[in-house]
Amino acid sequence: MARKYMMAGNWKMNKTIGEAVVLAQDISNQYEDSWLKNCDVVVCPPFVDLKPVKTVFEFDRIEIGVGAQNVHWAESGAYTGEISVPMLKETGCGWCIIGHSERREMFGETNEGVNKKAKALLAAKINPIICVGESLAIRDEGTTLDFVCAQVKAAFAGIEPDEAKDCVIAYEPIWAIGTGRTATPEQAQEVCAAIRSTIADMYGAQVAEEMRVLYGGSMNPGNVSLLIAEPDIDGGLIGGAALKKESFVQLIEACK
Repeated sequence: MARKYMMAGNWKMNKTIGEAVVLAQDISNQYEDSWLKNCDVVVCPPFVDLKPVKTVFEFDRIEIGVGAQNVHWAESGAYTGEISVPMLKETGCGWCIIGHSERREMFGETNEGVNKKAKALLAAKINPIICVGESLAIRDEGTTLDFVCAQVKAAFAGIEPDEAKDCVIAYEPIWAIGTGRTATPEQAQEVCAAIRSTIADMYGAQVAEEMRVLYGGSMNPGNVSLLIAEPDIDGGLIGGAALKKESFVQLIEACK
């Protein structure tokens, strides 16, 4: 079956509220109905920007989703500095990135934590964007596929098939994030195909065929066409190129 492309912009720790509103409005001004036919578009700004950005898109009545960059699995409690699923839900958030390599490396996020977050999001009907990926050391060891597929299995432990199909997986080779280096289309395809095969082993071929697998390692207007031409790459989790209207719109329009 043909899967719909997806371009999700991860703004990371960038854009004040005012700056976020300007960027959201700039993207909205470029919006075309053809985007929705070919590609689901999501932007993931910092927590404080979620509601303002969502308000821009709602006011303009355009179909661009808004997602968070992280969440805690508990509904409430003594978790200073954290954000809960109900809080995201009330902002109108429909997506949430979990397990990003920066969260894993800098803040000690674990496979088990990612799994708890995925379950909490799914229970609230918020779609998880689950990140997996390997370091340069693991790639040089030749154990990339084993490592990444183990991350996938851990993230989906205990998740039912009808829930799994609502998830998106983003493969992000850590050595290609923010470095300007990009996995070749063949390298990215090999891992994305292995991810889909792992999902097929867990849930069957139909779920695997329906689930989108994104590439998340420095996708930009110069390499997007080659990457999304691969059969198991269904779009991108975009970092730097999502912070500028021109480049983000080019990535979306590459999905036509």
